[in-house]
Amino acid sequence: MNMDTTTTSRPSATDMKNREGFLAKSIEEQTAKLPSDTFLWLALGSIATSLTLKVSGRDKDALFVGQWAPTFLLLGVYNKLVKQLGSDQTENRA
Repeated sequence: MNMDTTTTSRPSATDMKNREGFLAKSIEEQTAKLPSDTFLWLALGSIATSLTLKVSGRDKDALFVGQWAPTFLLLGVYNKLVKQLGSDQTENRA
């Protein structure tokens, strides 16, 4: 009687259903090429630009540009996660 408990590396049906699509993988492959600090510099740039616009009296433009900073920071977090974990953990299992 063979009691071999090794499992195959084939993903289960549940894993196959939860995989990322082509578009998500393509976007992640491109954004993973960017250095993580790119997004930090973009956020700081939008803050500085917003401050400059505010000082020059262009309040609505300053608010518009200032609201980009959190978006850039979130994109940076996403970029870092993609670099560390990949788009689909089931594909990264050995």
